[in-house]
Amino acid sequence: MKTRCVFSTPDLTAARAAMAAAQAAGIDDRDISLLAREDIELERIPDHLLQGRNDFYPAALRGGACGGGTGLLLGLIAVAVPPLGVTLAGAAAMAVAGAAFGSCIGEIVGFEVPDTVSRKFKAEIAAGRILVVIDARRDQLGVAESAVARTGATPLPFHAHTVLT
Repeated sequence: MKTRCVFSTPDLTAARAAMAAAQAAGIDDRDISLLAREDIELERIPDHLLQGRNDFYPAALRGGACGGGTGLLLGLIAVAVPPLGVTLAGAAAMAVAGAAFGSCIGEIVGFEVPDTVSRKFKAEIAAGRILVVIDARRDQLGVAESAVARTGATPLPFHAHTVLT
C-alpha cells in the first residue's frame, strides 16, 4: 500500500524542481502529480501530470463494496425463505448485481465530489500555489520527502493511504 503526501510550491518552476527531486529519490513518474488552480492548469501544466479533481474511483470502490454487501445480504435472506425459491447461485447473482449498481451510483456521486487533497487545501490552490502530490511506499517516502523539501517545497499536513495507486 502506498501513502500520499502533498507539497506546496509557489510556481511551476519550483514544482518541476520538486518533481525532479522526487524522481531522483526513486519515485516513479506515474506516482507524482500536480494540482493547481484551473487557469494555471490549462495554461502551463501538461495533462499527464494533472491529478483528477474528483473522488470518482474511491467512490466507485465504496459503492461497489456497499452494493455488493447489500446484495449478498438480501440474497442470503432470500435463500432462507423457501417459498421464494432462490438458490445460492441466485444469492451470488444478487451480490454481483448489487456491486454493479453500487459502483455505478458511487461513480455518479464521486464525479461531483472533490477529492480529499482539493478539499483540504482549497485555500492553497485558490492562492495560486501548485501542489505536488506524491504516492509512494513508506520506505521510499522518507527519502523522497527530505529531497523534495530541500528544493524549497513546503510539506503540507497530509499523509493518507491510497488504494488505487
